[in-house]
Amino acid sequence: MTLVAKPGTSWDETYARCLAAAPEAFAPDRLLNLVRGGWHAVGVPGEHTTPVDGTPIPGPPRVGAPEAHAAVDFAIAEHGQWSRVPLDQRRDRVAAAVEALAGHRDLLAMLLVWEIGKPWRLAGADVDRCLDGARWYLSEIERQLGLGSATPRTPLPGPVSNIASWNYPMSVQVHGELVQLLAGNAVVAKTPSQGGFHCLTLAHALMRRAGLPVTLLSGRGSLLADALIRAPGLGALAFVGGRANGRRAATALADPSRRHFLEQEGLNTWGIWEFSDWPALAAHLRKGFEYGKQRCTAYPRYVVQRSLFPQFLESYLAVLGSLRFGHPLAVPAPDEPLPELDFGPVIHAAKAAELRTQFDEAVAGRAVPLHQGSLADGAFLDGQDTSAYLAPAAVLSPPASWSLHHSEPFGPLDSIVLVDTEAELLAAMNAGNGSLVASIATDDLAFAERIAPDLLAFKVGVNKPRSRGDRAEVFGGLGASWKGAFVGGDLLVQAVTYGPGGAEEKLFGNFPGYSLYPAR
Repeated sequence: MTLVAKPGTSWDETYARCLAAAPEAFAPDRLLNLVRGGWHAVGVPGEHTTPVDGTPIPGPPRVGAPEAHAAVDFAIAEHGQWSRVPLDQRRDRVAAAVEALAGHRDLLAMLLVWEIGKPWRLAGADVDRCLDGARWYLSEIERQLGLGSATPRTPLPGPVSNIASWNYPMSVQVHGELVQLLAGNAVVAKTPSQGGFHCLTLAHALMRRAGLPVTLLSGRGSLLADALIRAPGLGALAFVGGRANGRRAATALADPSRRHFLEQEGLNTWGIWEFSDWPALAAHLRKGFEYGKQRCTAYPRYVVQRSLFPQFLESYLAVLGSLRFGHPLAVPAPDEPLPELDFGPVIHAAKAAELRTQFDEAVAGRAVPLHQGSLADGAFLDGQDTSAYLAPAAVLSPPASWSLHHSEPFGPLDSIVLVDTEAELLAAMNAGNGSLVASIATDDLAFAERIAPDLLAFKVGVNKPRSRGDRAEVFGGLGASWKGAFVGGDLLVQAVTYGPGGAEEKLFGNFPGYSLYPAR
């Protein structure tokens, strides 16, 4: 079937809508940085292409260290003023920002489609989760801060510095910033280098219009670390990303007692043992491929009891055959709705090439090439650039030397390990030295209850996946997957405020001297 691009959704039209919606933040040929209280044409725009079809788009305008230091100094001064604003006024301004974001919901979602390749439904869900979550905190913040009690919580001594990943700009980064602001902190945020900077630019323009003390700048992490991580006046560091960058961020903290929460990758595994409800598992497996598994709570490793492998394989291959992927804006006819896809491209062509190489590497190491999909099965426009797309693939029994044996692929490349004993199951599920989530599929609930405490995962699901969660649900990681305070629900507010103990308060989380876990 010949497909066409949905009218009204081109990149040029989308960018024109940004220019009209926030002319203070977007120039015809570049993005601006929100520094020193306003939008300025500072920084050098880099070259960038959208993963959707290789179209060139304005890249992040990268500032140097002097501009970053000036921006942080300004944010520190703004924090001193904002931290004294009464909660009622903070709540009104955050609520106004949320409603402004809601008014531009579809444009924010379309930017996520173009910048990071999210299918339309998932892009809209990312924006909606941000807005719904912020509204929940607006309704709960008075209780969370303990206002009227003998021990109210207070803002941190400086702004929160946010260094986030590209995959969830709204539901993770902007959502977190809105809570930080509501709790009385100014915000400094760095745009991810790989994507999301247009969406974040529009969001922060609307937040700034609502009178919120936000700073947004772009740049190379290695050059800006001194300002964004080590600046003496900062109150906290919020980081989302890979373990290598997370280790560098943790090492760069000038003061280890400074509040920090560093969400890092982990190999999330799904163990299958004495199990029979294959239709239910297949539904979970299908949903797990949303956004091509480019999220921190995706399950790319299945640890399967050897005797169950025939049934698992039948269900798993049926799921792979039913997946829909391709260009997020390609439709059969102009009047057709945007496609219902499981995933579009991965974040960029280099990542797609890396995943193909890792598949070949596993096979060369004597893994079984269980499935290797073809781009011919995807939905694309005639002649479009498909270099950032990857069809689903899976390997069986990868070697211990495989580069992905202990880490997540962040793409639709699965691995399956067969085990014969409970001890082997545990070892294989804990191969990543700590993770955010894990799940066990079993008919024997007593077995699940017995084995769950031995899994190095913050959340463990039984016959269902676990996720980051929203609103009241807490979030963290075990082992190397998390450093610092846990977040989510009341814990997020606690992480960005001081209780009576001040900087010495003992929070839930992983710290150099202790680990303390909430009910999860």
